[in-house]
Amino acid sequence: MHSLSWTSRVISRALRNGFSTLMESANVTAAGANKSRPHFVSVVCGFPKDFLTSKYKPGKYGEDSWFKTSTLNSDVLGVADGVGGWRSYGIDPGEFSSFLMKTCERLVHCVNFNPQRPVNLLAYSYCELLEQKKPILGSSTACVLVLNRENSTVYTANIGDSGFMVVRKGEIIHKSEEQQHYFNTPFQLSLPPPGHDHNVLSDSPDSADTLSFPVKEGDVILVATDGVFDNVPETLLLDVLKEVEGVTDPVKLQMTANSLALMARSLSFDSEFMSPFAINARRNNINATGGKPDDITVLLATVAM
Repeated sequence: MHSLSWTSRVISRALRNGFSTLMESANVTAAGANKSRPHFVSVVCGFPKDFLTSKYKPGKYGEDSWFKTSTLNSDVLGVADGVGGWRSYGIDPGEFSSFLMKTCERLVHCVNFNPQRPVNLLAYSYCELLEQKKPILGSSTACVLVLNRENSTVYTANIGDSGFMVVRKGEIIHKSEEQQHYFNTPFQLSLPPPGHDHNVLSDSPDSADTLSFPVKEGDVILVATDGVFDNVPETLLLDVLKEVEGVTDPVKLQMTANSLALMARSLSFDSEFMSPFAINARRNNINATGGKPDDITVLLATVAM
């Protein structure tokens, strides 16, 4: 009972932290936007897989990391998912993903930032990571999405199985595709320990899928890690997202993000649920049932004028 009560308090605190931090950020985004041009109203929510071992840090949920930031001409969202297998080697997978996202956020505010090339953010961040005097070992998937306010166009770069989804008029009009070497082994940026290069997957930022497409006022955009997509069927995601089309109230958006994150977490621990992860496992001749416990990050945005 004590453990259940403690877990409930942690969940409540996580929701409050996400709400207060991103309410302020959403208000700044809306206030700083040019009224005649599109901009994002955005919020975030998430949970670590294990509350007992994970410490709350801004911009992180367990081994997931995220950022959201704006300039006069762009809004940028990003998520990264540290590959958990490194823990067995005594390496914190969250350090790699956190460095990537923090560096991406800083580079957005540099004078040479190109809102039409989010892949450059990943490439430059990865290069900085490789040049650190103290190696930041590990690997991570990543997804970065940029709204260029000047031409009402979104540009994306995605490597691995984090990703995005765009909803308009009750339909999914754009979404990322998983990049997998084989089942449950996504593309990833990596820095292995010395001597382990030959047995660690390491993909180039150039291998990221890149897309661009115009957006309209009212569009709903979800950027999330695989803890969401592995556990919540696309039909359920669509049912939730279409309810906030055109919504610019950060409070309502935050409630929806909270609901999505809680739904993903609940389904991830449901051993009887036929999750998207279990379905994909069976397609690969692996007899699996239930969700996939994982860190969960939800970045939710709508396009406003």
